[in-house]
Amino acid sequence: RRVHGEVKKAQDAAENSDNIFMKIIRKEIPADILYEDDLSIAFRDVSPQAPVHFLVLPKKPLTMLEKATDADKPLLGHLMYVAQQVASKEELDKGYRVIVNNGKNGAQSVYQLHIHVMGGRQMGWPPG
Repeated sequence: RRVHGEVKKAQDAAENSDNIFMKIIRKEIPADILYEDDLSIAFRDVSPQAPVHFLVLPKKPLTMLEKATDADKPLLGHLMYVAQQVASKEELDKGYRVIVNNGKNGAQSVYQLHIHVMGGRQMGWPPG
């Protein structure tokens, strides 16, 4: 069975707090930023899988969803709200998909929690 490039990246990835997403958050690497506030940042995916594909991340280091604690509940809700707000600005009024990859089997290739928001076309089902 052929392994997709992102799956291979996820299998090889290691938890690392100094990854590409943290460098974008610190403005060490440029990105097409769509939204930013004190808690979060949203920017276009450099390898889009749909006509509109952006990521929403917390600025706080949080490697993966499974590492979230009770104290992170307000932040997690905020990230979903930001995803909805940016999707609206991107005119995804016909719908969009929201995805969180968690761990190797979830195909997480960068260890900073991030929400993929994809739209602009009909999504297929089932995913994955």
